[in-house]
Amino acid sequence: MLTRRDILLLAAAAALATRAAAADASARAFVAAIYDAYVGKNGNGIALDSEQKVRHYFESSLAALILQDQKDAARRQEVGTLDFDVFVDAQDWDIAAFNIVMNDKGPDKASATVQFNNFGKAQTTVLDLIKIKNEWKITDVTWTPHENPNTLRALYVH
Repeated sequence: MLTRRDILLLAAAAALATRAAAADASARAFVAAIYDAYVGKNGNGIALDSEQKVRHYFESSLAALILQDQKDAARRQEVGTLDFDVFVDAQDWDIAAFNIVMNDKGPDKASATVQFNNFGKAQTTVLDLIKIKNEWKITDVTWTPHENPNTLRALYVH
């Protein structure tokens, strides 16, 4: 027979599981919204062409690296370090579908492994995520296959 204590413990466990599932769902929705922009003939992708867009997708320290590089490149009238689309690791894309696998990395942290074929070539992108003020942000991106360095942060290490 279940005691009152057992019932309370079960209720608490269920509440935590529901909260974790909700966090996973919101992280998945954030990532799916990104990759939806790349699918199909009208998939124009996401241009990181403004400070607002960069700060929308990336946490502050990574956003600062991207924005500083963009400013430095503009001042030199050159292309910045990020001379390809960060989300698909390419300058051009033809993506029909994608698959997202979420991994919980602790409180308010997750990673999303996104698999897709671009022009028939299998690619995997892993987005490391953190939840800040109820919004998911990207803390790093890892591309496979990709030449070294194969992470977004590593591109900015001089």
